Amino acid sequence: MKKKYLISGGSGFIGSHLAKKLVDLGNEVHIIIIPSCNIDLLKGYEENIIFHEYDGTFHSLDNALVNSKPDVVFHLASVFISQHQPIDIDNLILSNILFGTHLVEAIVQNGVRKLINTGTSWQHYNNSEYDPVNLYAATKQAMEDIIKYYCEADKLYAVHLKLFDTYGPNDPRPKLLNLLKKAILTGEVLEMSGGEQLIDLVYIDDVVEAFYIASEFIFNTKYINCSYGISSNSPIKLKNLIEIISDVIGRKIPIKWGGKPYKTREVMVPWNTFSQLEGWAPKIELEEGIKNCFQEIV
Repeated sequence: MKKKYLISGGSGFIGSHLAKKLVDLGNEVHIIIIPSCNIDLLKGYEENIIFHEYDGTFHSLDNALVNSKPDVVFHLASVFISQHQPIDIDNLILSNILFGTHLVEAIVQNGVRKLINTGTSWQHYNNSEYDPVNLYAATKQAMEDIIKYYCEADKLYAVHLKLFDTYGPNDPRPKLLNLLKKAILTGEVLEMSGGEQLIDLVYIDDVVEAFYIASEFIFNTKYINCSYGISSNSPIKLKNLIEIISDVIGRKIPIKWGGKPYKTREVMVPWNTFSQLEGWAPKIELEEGIKNCFQEIV
């Protein structure tokens, strides 16, 4: 049955793939954007999506909810900063807490009761119930706690999907695979840490499927506030990952191991005590995903 969906962060890498999947399935898709938003990742789908502008006020999001009347809201919008500086604090708070709170308030004010929120495995450093790796992860936990209030006070149903390392072709984010690709194409040596940390990579198609399954699951669950880890369940050492990539593309990657120190609070072993989302499991094997990402090199 056709549904209405509202997505925050729909112009980003994960959100754009989710939006396109929902459109392809024949649904009505609405996306919240900001004035400076780049929608290049939605190319070819612009005519099939309804956009609503957030101007920093609650009123603008209230209008978005009034006009979209969604069955489910996906909250993916956030600012990611691995190691923040003082100048980054305002942006992290405004984007990851204020905007999210405006959104959830608008959701409940308009009688919407289904929310899929995006969290991070980095909320659980060293497998703790809560120990944020960085300030970004702390803002994610703050938003989760705020949502819990709305679940208790307004009977909002929320599912939190906590992501690990996501990847896929044409990913514009300055993540590991893009850094490796640049090193391969330019021949410049990429300085890396010792490479003993475990990486948990989940392919974009699998990530999007998790969001879609959660949006169906939320109509049938008796739990008003639940959390799931979206993991490959097969973390791999960074050094071994580089070996696999080299084998897939048939080229050696210029890397200097130990060229830089591990980060403060480096995640050496990813969170693994999470609950599994019922009906979801990753399907794309690592080698297949890597081949898709390095098509222009393989």
